[in-house]
Amino acid sequence: MGWPRVPFDRIVAINNAWSVRPDWDDLIHPDDFPVERQPLELAPHQRIIRSADYVPSQNDYGGFVYAGGTMAFTAGYWALAAHRPRVMAVLGCDMVYPKTEKTHFYGTGTADPLRSDVTLRSLEAKSARLMALASMQGCAMVNLSTRESRLVFPRGTPETAEQAKPAPVNENIIRQALAEETRLGYYVPSGKYWKEEDRFDPNAIDALDALWLKSVHDV
Repeated sequence: MGWPRVPFDRIVAINNAWSVRPDWDDLIHPDDFPVERQPLELAPHQRIIRSADYVPSQNDYGGFVYAGGTMAFTAGYWALAAHRPRVMAVLGCDMVYPKTEKTHFYGTGTADPLRSDVTLRSLEAKSARLMALASMQGCAMVNLSTRESRLVFPRGTPETAEQAKPAPVNENIIRQALAEETRLGYYVPSGKYWKEEDRFDPNAIDALDALWLKSVHDV
């Protein structure tokens, strides 16, 4: 990818995306990410982010059931906690997977967000939640992709991203959504929510997702 490093302060790569360009700073991946797909050497400024780093960060924002159990969202919450950015611009996280093109770092393989998972019933709602909480923290979320996307973030370019402002959100609805999360109690400190999945009501999660969507649309 030929984009200049400026104006980006830090580049966070997810899974295989570290191979896109050599000047990334943080590589975040799950603990079962195959060794043969990991970089052989790290530059002095580069580091690997694993579950010991990102699980506590995601828990600080409510946990995996509410945030969505896929690395695109996990990376977002970790970056919010670790870097406290003013703007977070994403690329290659649209979670739309054509069968004949390699548009994401999954290639044409089976993409994680497409699996049957109670935490990923609405990718749009989970992206709305991330954007809403980022906005409350003073961070603008921007999608640099030009293609179809499941993300609800405003679109931008490398040239315009630096001037992005936090999205307007409905703070009253955000408070309602957070209160409902507390009431439901779907918090799993270990991050291994799939071991407790039988206690999560899909209908309750759908209602919660609807609130998060409203928090960024009804403003």
